[in-house]
Amino acid sequence: MSTFAKIQEIIVDQLGKEEEEVQLTTNFREELEADSLDLFQIMNDIEDAFEDSDVKIETDEGLNTVEDLVKFVDKQIEANKSLRVNK
Repeated sequence: MSTFAKIQEIIVDQLGKEEEEVQLTTNFREELEADSLDLFQIMNDIEDAFEDSDVKIETDEGLNTVEDLVKFVDKQIEANKSLRVNK
């Protein structure tokens, strides 16, 4: 399952939206009407889903769209993979 598909599934479950409503360009606050508590829960669920990759999301600042979040998670996965290889 791709990073996007996993994150999309989490958002759909958390916000009760349809998959079609959650695309890469979708804005959390404007289009999905997510509030701070929703985003906090989504971030926690993503950390749990990507636990093996040691993904940590400290703030939602700068994470306005689903694509922003997917890119952030992918960067963390790659960075953590590099750290494990270099140990």
